[in-house]
Amino acid sequence: MKTYPIPMVPGPTRVPERVRASYQIDFGSADMEEEFFELYGKTVADLQAIYSTRQSVVILSGEGMLALWGALKSCLLPGDGVLAIATGLFGYGIAEMAQTIGTKVHTVGLGYDQTITDADLEAVEAAILETRPKMITMVHCETPSGTLNPIEAVGRLKQHYEVPLLYVDAVASLAGAPLQTDRWNIDLCLGGSQKCLSAMPNLAFLTVSDRAWDIVRQVDYQGYDALAPFENALENRLFPYTHNWHALASLKAATAMVLEEGLANVIARHQNVAAYCRERVVDLGLNLLPDSAAIPSPTVTAVKVPAKLGWLELDQRLRQEGMVVAGSYGPLAGKVFRLGHMGSQAQMELMQQAAAVLASVL
Repeated sequence: MKTYPIPMVPGPTRVPERVRASYQIDFGSADMEEEFFELYGKTVADLQAIYSTRQSVVILSGEGMLALWGALKSCLLPGDGVLAIATGLFGYGIAEMAQTIGTKVHTVGLGYDQTITDADLEAVEAAILETRPKMITMVHCETPSGTLNPIEAVGRLKQHYEVPLLYVDAVASLAGAPLQTDRWNIDLCLGGSQKCLSAMPNLAFLTVSDRAWDIVRQVDYQGYDALAPFENALENRLFPYTHNWHALASLKAATAMVLEEGLANVIARHQNVAAYCRERVVDLGLNLLPDSAAIPSPTVTAVKVPAKLGWLELDQRLRQEGMVVAGSYGPLAGKVFRLGHMGSQAQMELMQQAAAVLASVL
């Protein structure tokens, strides 16, 4: 099916009509019209508010992975040191991405059902002292695991030991979980349009600190995902490629919806729906994936597949009832299913419907 009455996939999420409406407008060329540049600037301002930052925000034409790759390739050279903090598929994946650039990666790795603890912070601190990295990488919300890592404490270590860059994948947490980019000393905070903002999966964006811009200029990477051409693109009215005006207008509608509701209210809505989801899952006799000591994500809940059904059978039964959830990846494939209560799907009524369907198929 193309659409489901009860969408519970953790991105791309259901796109509200107000956000879809932008695609019905016959926009002109983004290279030539002042209205596009004005819209870009207004969208950047909205994202700065949602990121809680005064840093630059760059909006790239492409899916969220474009920001992940672009930030790495724009800031790292072969031989540079990277400290990767990994608690799941994307954390370990970013470490592998950095390795392909030729960097020296040291990984502080945890289980997929865990989040960073005080003891882990000691290991991170020791690794900083041992390796003196140019960049620390980590993931805020690990969607395959349904966990949320604490960033602030790592940011303090980064600042204390003068690590040049802190790179954070916030694709699945931005506008759904508390995030303080500047206060947490994040230099590169990566986001995507298709998760909590509930736009289409065609724009990636990230914050870039002054320190990061210095390094971007030194590295001077040139490629479609390069950050360097965006440093003065808006001021010069010259982007490195024809931007996606329809997608930008759609993203502006999405950010406006968040700010009109109030960011604190949006985050509270996510937290309330997530708490209800976890409560109902446990009531149904199912087991959450995250360890009891781990921090669960307010945007996605990961649940162990019941042995009596198996993933394929569970997936089929749910689809027959008009509900779609996600499986997981890597070592969690076939063992975990995920309920995406993010963005437009972080609605209590929808979550109640999902819980009722889940109960009916078990």
